[in-house]
Amino acid sequence: QVQLVESGGGLVQAGGSLRLSCAASGRTFSTYTMGWFRQAPGKEREFVAIISNSGGSTYYADSVKGRFTVSRDNAKNTVYLQMNSLKPEDTAVYSCAARFGALWNAVTAYDYWGQGTQVTVSS
Repeated sequence: QVQLVESGGGLVQAGGSLRLSCAASGRTFSTYTMGWFRQAPGKEREFVAIISNSGGSTYYADSVKGRFTVSRDNAKNTVYLQMNSLKPEDTAVYSCAARFGALWNAVTAYDYWGQGTQVTVSS
């Protein structure tokens, strides 16, 4: 099992940047594919970015491609989401998630979830 705790959310103006972190417990972090997802009020949770267990492969939603960067440090059991050029439509609760297996962007494919961190982008 793995426990996940996100941090780094907050309020930022449009065009600004935030860096989210997700700290994982356990000694098997490097075996998990990690994902970032978000849920805006009244909307379903959606995929944002995923990264393979080694960090060698990444995949992004079209809506964030070129603006967001996912990375991980397996020595620190942490995955990051660097968010640049933020837009009001990026406002949501951002959650990290873990799965044992290949890259997959489906919400239902992930077994472990953090509690989420709020990101609010003002116009």
